[in-house]
Parts: sequence; C-alpha cells; structure tokens
Amino acid sequence: MRLGILVNTNKNLEEVLRLSNAALSKGHEVVIFAMDQGTKLLEQPFFTGLCSLPGVAMSFCDHSAERLGVRTEGIPKGATCGSQYNNAVMIHNADKVIVL
Repeated sequence: MRLGILVNTNKNLEEVLRLSNAALSKGHEVVIFAMDQGTKLLEQPFFTGLCSLPGVAMSFCDHSAERLGVRTEGIPKGATCGSQYNNAVMIHNADKVIVL
C-alpha cells in the first residue's frame, strides 16, 4: 500500500512522524507533500529526515516555501522541490491520503 500524507499546516509534526513510521513498519510506502504552512516543517530536521528513510518520498511546494520565507538550504536531496503537480501525482498514485 502507498500512503500519501498532505501536510498543509505546521501543527502536526508528531503525527506525521508517527504515521510515517507506523506505515513503514508494516511494509508500506509513504509519500509526503508539504504545502502552505506545512512547508515551515522543512526547517525541522525530524521532518526532513523522513525523506532519508527507505520507502519514503517527499516533495514540497516551492511557491509556498518561497512565499512564507522558509529556508530550504540544507534540505536533504531526497526532498524534491516541486509544485502542485507533485501533490497531484501523490494523490493519484496513493491508495490512501491523509491531510494534516
């Protein structure tokens, strides 16, 4: 199963971490897309560290990050700087999507 997690707030870091780790422990794939206020989590190493885990793909909306002044320097290469296209692909390919 492929779990999509749309992160559009910066209030649920713990939930994103717990859901991702639980899904991975069951052998599922996790795809994360951060947009709007959720891009603020890109400044949190625990959040960006998820993209280094096997089975996790992460991307974020460059427009949202830029508009909010989020620092994107130093984000691991596993996190793709993208657009709403990445969100659409995630939703299309995921078996289930959770919005946080």
